[in-house]
Amino acid sequence: MPLIPWRKKTVTEQPKQLSPWEAFRSELNRWFEDMEREIFGGGFWPSAVGGFVPPVDVSEDEKHIVVRAEVPGLRPEDLELSVSGNQLTLTGEKREARESRSAGVYQSECRYGRFVRLVELPGAVDPEKVEAELANGVLTVKLTKLGETAGRRIPIKVR
Repeated sequence: MPLIPWRKKTVTEQPKQLSPWEAFRSELNRWFEDMEREIFGGGFWPSAVGGFVPPVDVSEDEKHIVVRAEVPGLRPEDLELSVSGNQLTLTGEKREARESRSAGVYQSECRYGRFVRLVELPGAVDPEKVEAELANGVLTVKLTKLGETAGRRIPIKVR
């Protein structure tokens, strides 16, 4: 059986020894990054950890930017939209429907609570030419591209 040559590790190949506090901080950072990626899809940390955060799709064409947000169970009065420059702010609250039963085992996977979702738009939009519709649990916001202007609140229509 041939022997495998062994070579001594040089100083650059040895792993850095972390102090207990550095190791703890590194592990804690990794844990929070994994949790953020699992819960929120990464890159976004809402104000309430574990609360409801609506997922969004952003698309654009030559004249418009379209933002679609999944907001099942919410009504227009539960939502508030505002736009300023190239940022759309979606604020709302998903309330928990409580049932009272005397027996049984329940599983709760739905998320409830207040949320604020900031959506960076690919460019500046005209806040005077924004339309919002809510249909079948999907909020569709159509924004007309234009130069930088002041923000305003947008009413939501029911279809």
